[in-house]
Amino acid sequence: MKALAALALPAALILVLLGGWEAACRLLAVPSYILPPPSEIAQAVIAGRAILFASAWNTLAMALAALVVAAAIATPLALLTGLSPVIERAVSPLAVTLQVTPVVAIAPLVVIWAGLEHPERAIVALAAVVAFFPIFSGALSGLKSADPDLERLFDLYGATRLQRLLRLRAPAATPFYMEGIKVAAGLSIIGAVVAEFVAGSGGAQGLAWRILEAGNRLRIAEMFAAVFALAVLGAGLYAAMQAVERKVLAAWRGRD
Repeated sequence: MKALAALALPAALILVLLGGWEAACRLLAVPSYILPPPSEIAQAVIAGRAILFASAWNTLAMALAALVVAAAIATPLALLTGLSPVIERAVSPLAVTLQVTPVVAIAPLVVIWAGLEHPERAIVALAAVVAFFPIFSGALSGLKSADPDLERLFDLYGATRLQRLLRLRAPAATPFYMEGIKVAAGLSIIGAVVAEFVAGSGGAQGLAWRILEAGNRLRIAEMFAAVFALAVLGAGLYAAMQAVERKVLAAWRGRD
């Protein structure tokens, strides 16, 4: 019952908002090329479901590839940084600088380096840049969260830095790391879309290209349909990562 109630409230709010949107468009006679009603957007979703699904799959594939690349770089770098405060002082400013640099500023360079005939490579690289920092930051914060009493116990037994890292700090970092992965998954979708916008090429055939293509033809309902597909994709990926996080943390706490 609680689950049904939790779903009913947002569903009711969404229906009210859509009903108000539909009524406003009809009563005010708003042109469809400015703001189409939800019913027209639904028709565009149904009519273009095949191409929207294919584009969503392309966007998801590039986002997941970017997430894997970001995790493959951020995880060992965070572990290496956790071994020594000196390494942390050297690496952290560079990681922060990479995070605060707008991806659209470096996107044209990455597109050129990746090759104009391979826009998907540039999209994956740029999305990985966006997804990198949450994973790195989460892992590094987790490595610092180990119980101080256990730290002193490891000192008492003369544990090496590597033993301390692998047997104490890395397990303590698991919840932080999983949260970073979950955040990075959502950001990878955003990074893939922004990168495809900047690339301005239909080679990747993702949802961003569907939005650009429909916008150039003033097919606003189709633009909204692609945005809707993107929202569903992002929500689905977030829910999947949340489920994975729950399973991993349950096993980490010894409940599985």
